[in-house]
Amino acid sequence: MASHIMGFQLTLLLFIVFVVGFSNANHLNLFNTFKSVFKPKANSTTWAVLVAGSNGYENYRHQADVCHAYQILKKGGLKDENIIVFMYDDIANDPENPRSGTIINSPQGSDVYAGVPKDYTGDSVTASNFYAVLLGNKTAVKGGSGKVVASKPTDRIFVFYSDHGGPGLLGMPNPPYIYASDFNHVLKTKHASGTYDEMVIYLESCESGSIFEGLLPKDLNIYVTTASNAIENSWATYCPGTKTPPPEEFDTCLGDLYSVSWMEDSDSEDLTLETLQQQYLKVKKRTLNHYSTEGSHVMQYGTLSISEEIVSNYQGSTTRTISTDRFQTPVSMGVIDQRDADLYLMWQRYKKLTEDTQKKGDLRKKINEITAYRAHLDNSVGMIKRYLLGSGDGPVRDIGSALVDDWDCLKFMVRTFETHCGSLTQYGMKHTRTFANICNNGATKKAMDEAARKSCSSFKLGQWDPTIVGFSS
Repeated sequence: MASHIMGFQLTLLLFIVFVVGFSNANHLNLFNTFKSVFKPKANSTTWAVLVAGSNGYENYRHQADVCHAYQILKKGGLKDENIIVFMYDDIANDPENPRSGTIINSPQGSDVYAGVPKDYTGDSVTASNFYAVLLGNKTAVKGGSGKVVASKPTDRIFVFYSDHGGPGLLGMPNPPYIYASDFNHVLKTKHASGTYDEMVIYLESCESGSIFEGLLPKDLNIYVTTASNAIENSWATYCPGTKTPPPEEFDTCLGDLYSVSWMEDSDSEDLTLETLQQQYLKVKKRTLNHYSTEGSHVMQYGTLSISEEIVSNYQGSTTRTISTDRFQTPVSMGVIDQRDADLYLMWQRYKKLTEDTQKKGDLRKKINEITAYRAHLDNSVGMIKRYLLGSGDGPVRDIGSALVDDWDCLKFMVRTFETHCGSLTQYGMKHTRTFANICNNGATKKAMDEAARKSCSSFKLGQWDPTIVGFSS
């Protein structure tokens, strides 16, 4: 019996050696076959749309993310004529920037600002221009370079967005914001036009999963990954006072955890060998931040089969120098909640001002004003919720369902709130789920108007008056 067992074990060992040898000998041929199946169609062009949805030095990281993404695509061989950049462009030359005229996206990072196209800056960074660019509608664009995604049926499109968000919406420096219903309508319209082959979207924001959950069909040839699921925040990183700080002279966060995760991977890997799925899995692990409470769940939506393709199909395949700093998944990254980052950074700056100067007094006043306004937002939304929903939250939606059925109702509720209570701001965007629940519960527009009036009758809008700063919807 023992000799039979030994014979079986020897046979098994020889079989394993043969399989491993065969696999090593044929791996390259197998992978080349894989690549040929998923390579772009003949006469295919890769387009890219990069969007930083914020402004202000405290939001440095969003424009840094987008500038870094441009450098990756440029090194990959994409032409400027096919890369369209949206960014307010107020960071590089901000008086607070210790390295004037440059932007970095990591503590040891080089300048990522040089050469970035100024397609849509300042007042032209709008949701309507973003939609027009995606649809290739030059006549609908207002301001900017006029560049649009003039794609052919064989072309591929890569979209990267980085900013604040909330349930069902994404920020823009010039309101109104991007609403999930409108964004998905644009994607469906683009697909119906037959003017692209496949599209990949990387989305950085809080509650970013809510932009596509229950809304994006699986048959549009669009593959999406998001920084977080539909109910959680995303995180800023390389922030002062954390375990992964920026250079000492910086009083701002340099990047966002999800964004730097995919870009540092793209910098360090041969993108003609790595698939989108492989990148997703690495980014997912790193963005979870070692399964800590200071991390988020990267999600996938849409046509998931596209994830089997190689990254270079969307980020460029030109031979380039691979970073010697290989992609790492540290024990954990130092991070700050996206919504708290601006106040956190103001406090960091305040603590550095040791002398009791006018500048320090003005900064403390600004901190107090923002803190008080945030408390007002939280309290007024809470009062409206009690008026219209009682002690509950309204109907609980199934996981995977869209935030709301009637998006026009949601927009009305947001606008009504802002009319009486003031601008939502990037902080207050988190409250859109409450407004969605009010809609889902069947509350009337009249009831919302009355509740908002009662809740905010004594509040002076001042600098947060939406007629001055713009309505979110």
